[in-house]
Amino acid sequence: MELIDTHAHLEEIKDLREAIRRAVKVGVTAIIAVGSDYESNLWVIRESQKYGTSKLRIYPALGLHPWGLDTSKIEETISLIEKNINNIVALGEVGLDYWYKDARKSDNIKEVQREVFSRILNLAREKDKPISVHSRGAWIDCVDMTIETGVKRAVFHWFSGPLEALKKILDYGYYVSATPAAAYSKEHKKIIMKAPLENIVLETDSPVVYEGETAEPAHITKALKAVAELKGESIEFVAEKTTENARKLFKIS
Repeated sequence: MELIDTHAHLEEIKDLREAIRRAVKVGVTAIIAVGSDYESNLWVIRESQKYGTSKLRIYPALGLHPWGLDTSKIEETISLIEKNINNIVALGEVGLDYWYKDARKSDNIKEVQREVFSRILNLAREKDKPISVHSRGAWIDCVDMTIETGVKRAVFHWFSGPLEALKKILDYGYYVSATPAAAYSKEHKKIIMKAPLENIVLETDSPVVYEGETAEPAHITKALKAVAELKGESIEFVAEKTTENARKLFKIS
């Protein structure tokens, strides 16, 4: 099997070389390394590909996460993304999060999130780049903004929103990603069950913690097994289809 982890924060993983070795052992051939702020974007640009091997390639994506946007660094971060736009396979992680503690306290924070997301969406459209969208608590707004901007390729990462939003995602040919949480999260399972396999990719969101265990790219097999069980398909078939989807989404070989 060949597997692609479409969303991982590699700069946060302890002993990354060993984690990459374990990923290769389970069949991971590619990882999309996502950035979320100025510092992580710099790491993705300068360091991420150093951890690739002959059997596993790391592809860079640059983003600006809605959690704790530092207004003093927004312009600098967007400028960094723009300067490196031709050397990345995607924009992300970006989006909105109305459940984030600061956003719950202030409508102004939500407005800053929307302004930044809109700018990145426009960049994705102009440069024909796919976008990896964080949409927690802001599912409808994220989907509507992506559609209205005219972005051609998008994946709604770890999507657990309402079926109304999922229908729009599918109608526009966008993707949702399945994480290891598809094995136990009621809302995430519902999305993966409803979404056609043709619109699903796999991710770990490493090093997020699932049920007390810190994720790493090798744990993509947990997402794979969960999807196969929910779809009633073989692990091999789901691996083939989701890897094909990821290659198409990110235009990687």
